[in-house]
Amino acid sequence: MVTDHLMEETPDAATQVLRFLTGQSGTPQPGPGREGPFIDEAAAAGELASSSRNLALAHFLKDFGNLTQPAEAVVDNYVRQCSIMMTCEQLARAGLFLANDGQGASGPVLSRSEAKRIGSIMLTCGMYDAAGEFAYRVGLPGKSGVGGGILVIVPGQCAICVWSPRLDAKGNSLAGTAALADLSDRTGWSVF
Repeated sequence: MVTDHLMEETPDAATQVLRFLTGQSGTPQPGPGREGPFIDEAAAAGELASSSRNLALAHFLKDFGNLTQPAEAVVDNYVRQCSIMMTCEQLARAGLFLANDGQGASGPVLSRSEAKRIGSIMLTCGMYDAAGEFAYRVGLPGKSGVGGGILVIVPGQCAICVWSPRLDAKGNSLAGTAALADLSDRTGWSVF
């Protein structure tokens, strides 16, 4: 639904998300001699080819009046957003506004209340079906991706990104989760 709302502003929501992340990460757009965040179109095409479940869910949402854009276009943009490639440092910088009460690299992105709500959603839903175990082991809001990355928010302190591609049965990075649990234990950074 978020992608659908973004598409009300621009038909290429994935490129807008890429521009936002690039701006927040403080990295220039890719070009000769520069590496910035980019959409891996080959990865997106591969993911789109096996997105029957996402497409079915989009049609379900459309049938209930929750999408305004065509289901196929929403899923295409969603999959392209999921295929944005960044370094750990770039992603941590891009997510820093969530740790800073909504204040981004060049000003406010969200209100303090909105940043808090996003942190709550990350804590309760960001790690797929392992959100509860991650909250227990790490104690911080996190969001994982199927590429093996995890973005964690330490409210009022920092944003951290780890990456390791071996995933557990729930789709989260094994080594990344272990490293974050160890870091949380050593630093005392936990919302609990």
